[in-house]
Amino acid sequence: MTDVEPLGENLVAPGWLPPEIDTTKAHPARMYNYFLGGKDNFPVDREAAELALEAVPEARAMSRGNRDFLGRTVRHLAESGFTQYLDLGTGIPGPGNTGDVARAVDPAARVAYIDNDPSVAAHSRALLRGAAPDLTTVVLADIRDPQSIINDPSVRATVDFDKPIVVLMLAVLHFVKDDEDPAGIVKELMDAVPAGSHLVISHITNDFEPERGAQGARAYDRATAPIVLRPYAEICTLFDGLDVLEPGIVHLPSWRPDGQIPDWADQVWGYGGIGRKP
Repeated sequence: MTDVEPLGENLVAPGWLPPEIDTTKAHPARMYNYFLGGKDNFPVDREAAELALEAVPEARAMSRGNRDFLGRTVRHLAESGFTQYLDLGTGIPGPGNTGDVARAVDPAARVAYIDNDPSVAAHSRALLRGAAPDLTTVVLADIRDPQSIINDPSVRATVDFDKPIVVLMLAVLHFVKDDEDPAGIVKELMDAVPAGSHLVISHITNDFEPERGAQGARAYDRATAPIVLRPYAEICTLFDGLDVLEPGIVHLPSWRPDGQIPDWADQVWGYGGIGRKP
């Protein structure tokens, strides 16, 4: 696998933390940042991430594969004329984030970033402060409460729910437990957007290495949300009622690759796709 470039460090002033941030428990977004080589994480996140890497060294490749998938899907949709993006479970948006990719195609693209971790929101606001502030918002909310997102005044001021919206749920639904109804969350969000809107999902799976995948998942038991590794058929149900774009719901590196599929692609244990609301 090729080295993963750092995302940068100290996006907020060193030593400064909003009082609501809990640094005693790992958070998946900050673990993801660590997997990508970022510096915006805490010792508890690094400890949990290293436990995951002991069981599943492929975790770095999975994070890279997911970020690359985000870039390809957002670029495709931006080139198709979409200018509104609702990015759910965004994590810390390093280089190549949704706004970067969409605005490389259309500088007027509007993005609402949503995450449930206060440290992610703080870092995101610092990072995005100079990036089209009139076209960007960062909202602290949880996808388990879709109405809090749909009705948030800042979200409503940034994206127009009367026009098609791209709803991004990348590497977030596997942190929603079965009894929290991930399919119901997706449906509630897609019911709120008009016809012609698109849904982008990526999701980690247990199809490739079930035993080692389960070991890696246990590292998230000490995080703010456990990870749920779902099989392909179950991930496909998240697109129910939508028209799935070609090439379908596929292994992440196989979704419209830019040239040759990388030699580390087999380390990416995840599926993804785009669905269009008819």
